[in-house]
Amino acid sequence: MLENGEVVVRKPGAERVRRGHLWIYRSDIKDVRDVGPGGICRVRDERGVSVGMAFYSSKSQIALRLLVRGDSRIDEKFFQDRFDRADRFRERLGVDPFLSRRIFSEGDLLPGLIVDRYSERLVVQSLIQSTDRLQPLFSSIVSDRYHPRSILFRNDSRVRELEGLPLEQRVEGEALPQIITVNEDGKEIAVELTGGQKTGSYLDQRENHRAARKYASGKTLDAFCYAGGFSVQVSEKCDRVEAVDISGPALELAKANAERNNLRNIDFVEANAFDFLRQRFNENARYDTIILDPPAFAKNRDSLEGALRGYKEINNRAMRLLRSGGILITCSCSHHVPESLFAEMLADAAKDAGCWLRVIERRMQSSDHPVLMAVPETHYLKCFILEIGS
Repeated sequence: MLENGEVVVRKPGAERVRRGHLWIYRSDIKDVRDVGPGGICRVRDERGVSVGMAFYSSKSQIALRLLVRGDSRIDEKFFQDRFDRADRFRERLGVDPFLSRRIFSEGDLLPGLIVDRYSERLVVQSLIQSTDRLQPLFSSIVSDRYHPRSILFRNDSRVRELEGLPLEQRVEGEALPQIITVNEDGKEIAVELTGGQKTGSYLDQRENHRAARKYASGKTLDAFCYAGGFSVQVSEKCDRVEAVDISGPALELAKANAERNNLRNIDFVEANAFDFLRQRFNENARYDTIILDPPAFAKNRDSLEGALRGYKEINNRAMRLLRSGGILITCSCSHHVPESLFAEMLADAAKDAGCWLRVIERRMQSSDHPVLMAVPETHYLKCFILEIGS
């Protein structure tokens, strides 16, 4: 068994978990008994009643992350079973087994662990003390299960600093090339595993790329295009695509993706998307489709007000640039901005732009990033596909 020790929690923490959430905050802990940093422990309430088994952090304000309700044996078989359940879930959904997130932290009841598969390469992220301690076990499990040529432990997320963990990268197996190529819905896409965003690419947007392809047409603007995920997928449905990003290296990757797929109707523009939208409006430009996929504007709750102003500005300008009947595909990956608040912001932006919005689809992250109903933090990506009317 891997567990040891016990943590006693106050009533608010116990009730939070019994309602379905997985987190117990440090302020709700009454006593810690024989549990070291990153340990796996039994959790009991003040009456001695079992709450469950959890990962323990000695540093983070999220002190406990529940693994299972009640008393259970936590051993290698427990984690093997969790991987089995995750794989069966994705098989049921028809997720591409060679390009997908195989473990999504709390969404797969394995808090603090991310496993992404890019064909014959795996990227693993340990975000908390417990998964860091268990990294050799997880390495063994994924090696036996997926037989990768290499595993990149990309433990460079700044979230690890909250756990007192170092930022680092390490490779097991074959050395990684700087760029690998994967097939996404028939398009060859370059991925930079060691230096790209997230674990190398935006796997959480794959199904939204597919939806955008269904609706995009005519003259299209893809703002915040990064490596061209949306542009490459929609270009064959459009007359012309303008792909805009402030990052020169990202645009070079996007250009290479267009070239390897023989797409010649995409113009790449290195610019601040806010400034570009303003400039194009002043030039009386008009579009049939606009895609907005900005980075997370709200990094924490304190930045929420400013983030909403930023979201409203870019969406308002996009609405003014669209022809009547045009399509706006707009996203937010800020988990501090719930869908209801994002929708309210869009309605305000439309009012100021003097247009109406018709909702075609309300979407979220790809299905291999599952959402737990009682853990709102697992639902972080919002995507609205809207028709603009005058």
